[in-house]
Amino acid sequence: MPSIAIVGATGNVGRKILEVLESSAIHVENLHLYASQKSAGQTLLFKDTPYTIKALKEENIAPDIDYALFSAGGHISTTYAPLFTQQGITVIDNSSAYRMQKNVPLIVPEINASSLREERLIANPNCSTIQAVLPLKIIDTLFELSRVSYTTYQAVSGSGQGGIDDLENGMKGEAAKNYPKAIYNNVLPHIDTFQDDGYTFEEHKMINETKKILNLNNLALTATCVRVPVFNGHGVAIQLETKQPIHIETLNKALREAPGIKLYEADTYPTPQDANGTDLVHVGRIRKDPSVQNGLHLWCVADNLRKGAASNAVQILQYLLEEKS
Repeated sequence: MPSIAIVGATGNVGRKILEVLESSAIHVENLHLYASQKSAGQTLLFKDTPYTIKALKEENIAPDIDYALFSAGGHISTTYAPLFTQQGITVIDNSSAYRMQKNVPLIVPEINASSLREERLIANPNCSTIQAVLPLKIIDTLFELSRVSYTTYQAVSGSGQGGIDDLENGMKGEAAKNYPKAIYNNVLPHIDTFQDDGYTFEEHKMINETKKILNLNNLALTATCVRVPVFNGHGVAIQLETKQPIHIETLNKALREAPGIKLYEADTYPTPQDANGTDLVHVGRIRKDPSVQNGLHLWCVADNLRKGAASNAVQILQYLLEEKS
């Protein structure tokens, strides 16, 4: 049985990792919880047992840890992930710090877990990327993708407690503190920092990560990422083109049979409320785009704290343990 560490255990994703791990089939021998000095000494329950949170310091890294799941931001990951891996610990990192490094696998288990070997550092993709690439992988296998355009509708939980607080406080008439403009009764076409080309870093993440996960370096891809006043559950509208003619029923059959996907057909469609609390990617509104040759529209939603972060990381861990056994 593995000894597991959660780094960033008190954050929204860290707590969700603990919840997902608790309901998984993984039998944990020892559990180590790390957070900032401010949280040190507090306790969190795991299977009705209280565990004391330790301050994240090099001298506090327990010698028995086998796997560490990081969810504490890029700076923490770049500082501490090497300290863990140097001690022979396998790190699954939820930040963007290592995703585009050539020697670091970027994993969505349903797509490319089989590419894992003996790596000590594994990257968990961006939340919106994870849910989008599941149907895209199927479409590429069937019809060969040539172009993809994303428009996201991302919940405030994706930006941490500050985003949740802004929405809650905005409902009371208070000014935004986390976002540059009010999120209550509003939408913001701005997630992460703006880059020199006018895109945001979030949009670059979706573009670059999709190419890496699908192993399609020459895929034409663009994105617009939008924050919406929803507490949890991201939506992504995907417009795409393929090299081969698209057969809707062939696609629907493949989506029905695909692990990790729930298909909504005809005039049914998923919403963030349908996805909330699940580990599935919910896909619907599939229809041909008559304005281009071999064009398609689809809509997908997922719980961004679960499949978009915590559950995907735990799935990676489960795969590694199964391969090891």
